[in-house]
Amino acid sequence: MKAWQIVQHGDPKDALRLATLERPKLERGQIRVKVNAAALNFFDILQCQGTYQEKHTFPFTPGAEIAGQIIEVTEASELSIGTFVIATPLLPNGGLSEEIVVHETEVFTIPDDFDLQKAAAMFITYQTAYYALHHLGNIEPNDVLLVHAGSGGVGSAAIQLGKAAGATVIATAGTDEKTQVCTQLGADYSINYQTTNFAEEVNKITQGKGADIIFDPVGGSTFDLSRKCIAFEGKILLIGFAGGKISDAPTNHVLIKNYSLVGVHWGYMRKKTPDRVGEIHNQLIQLVKEKKINPLIYRSYSFDEVVQALDELGDRKTYGKLIITI
Repeated sequence: MKAWQIVQHGDPKDALRLATLERPKLERGQIRVKVNAAALNFFDILQCQGTYQEKHTFPFTPGAEIAGQIIEVTEASELSIGTFVIATPLLPNGGLSEEIVVHETEVFTIPDDFDLQKAAAMFITYQTAYYALHHLGNIEPNDVLLVHAGSGGVGSAAIQLGKAAGATVIATAGTDEKTQVCTQLGADYSINYQTTNFAEEVNKITQGKGADIIFDPVGGSTFDLSRKCIAFEGKILLIGFAGGKISDAPTNHVLIKNYSLVGVHWGYMRKKTPDRVGEIHNQLIQLVKEKKINPLIYRSYSFDEVVQALDELGDRKTYGKLIITI
């Protein structure tokens, strides 16, 4: 079988090689999945560059989320050949491969008629956004939700989930094209943060009240400015630091406005309470059936175009999720 492997650190074009590997044998409790679609994430680039927090011995296959069909199971498996699933393969045996072998506890079934590209696009981003908004943010109808990087993978998920929860959603993005994407996703207000002071605009929209929940995967100066438009007793959900800078939080300001800074580490939650991931998955599938969420795909690429796709993702000019079809 063919698989992409990181053989050295560097930009994707230097780090990745397409290799032919032997098919691993199944051990008890494992299943084999034919990969139909794999989603790319920014941390795939960081793994190529060697700047991601988790390190692996060369060579290893990246790719954290896939959708496909089960083609082999072991005895006493509760899953059946032919079942369509979302899977989250663990490195060093990631998902940018024609086939993957995973433990059956690492897969989640999906309806047979679910678009597999969209299925691959929804797992990490929608799980993260749902966990952040519902489990940590306690979002309620009529809350004002401010979503940064609204056209990105996790931001686009947050917009849709916020609207599904009955919130008023304000989204920010860095170009007029991307703010238009946010509006198409359902945002009530979309702000180009390059041309508009979003904190002033949020305060104007809310008549000075501010946002009840701020969903921030950017950090840096975006976080600093968010503090100027957080509502009394509001919550800033810290998703990540795509902006590259980690800000210091002035705790005196937190105290004065009685707001909360809430860390969102979905992967750690999954390790501590794995059953919760299955519960969230079931909620998300129900929202898909109700057509309240629809994963945003920027473009699909062939298996040979992985390097090109990662380069485009790294340029930060894309939106939604980039999908590799296999």
